[in-house]
Amino acid sequence: MPSVRTYAIVAAAVAVTGIAGTFAAVQLRGGEEDIFAQCRTSQIAGGSAQIGGPFELVNAAGETVTDKDVITEPTLVYFGYTFCPDVCPFDTVRNADAVDILAERGYSVTPLFITIDPERDTPEAVGDFAANIHDRMIGLTGSPEQIKAASQAYRTYYNKQESDDEYYLVDHTTLTYLVLPDHGFVEFFRRDATPEQMADKTSCFVDAAK
Repeated sequence: MPSVRTYAIVAAAVAVTGIAGTFAAVQLRGGEEDIFAQCRTSQIAGGSAQIGGPFELVNAAGETVTDKDVITEPTLVYFGYTFCPDVCPFDTVRNADAVDILAERGYSVTPLFITIDPERDTPEAVGDFAANIHDRMIGLTGSPEQIKAASQAYRTYYNKQESDDEYYLVDHTTLTYLVLPDHGFVEFFRRDATPEQMADKTSCFVDAAK
């Protein structure tokens, strides 16, 4: 069976099936007092504070963790699921590539994967998925209630397709969120962002936060 990375390369040619969050289309600009103004190309109506916040989930070891436990440095947060046939492998590999580019430039950034399919994604499943993508990637799952709360905090969308098949699909938001420990959510990346573009923008935010 091919690795997740190999499959993701093939998946790059597949049409996007994820559904972007409703805020993604809003084009705004950084305010005059915004320390990240020079880095922003998009922003949230009402301010970036509308996105992100506390969550309580379960890690690959089956331990309950909070956002404070896992977001201890600049973090790229992605909501997906391990059975995703195309989009999630491509996006998470792209995020991992951005993390590697940043590491080469002297920036330490954590890739974080949060499932929106707790029915199938056990702690072991998200742990294996994350480990196959990047050795620093953190995989999180939880109860349906915990997953819903985390998704709502980040204003993401997901919807399980009606099917009796165990290989059902889940429609979901396909954005990646940049979160800084002392500032919370600061930026999002769409699927068409390259690893290099993500690295450039992430380093801008990290430098501005110093």
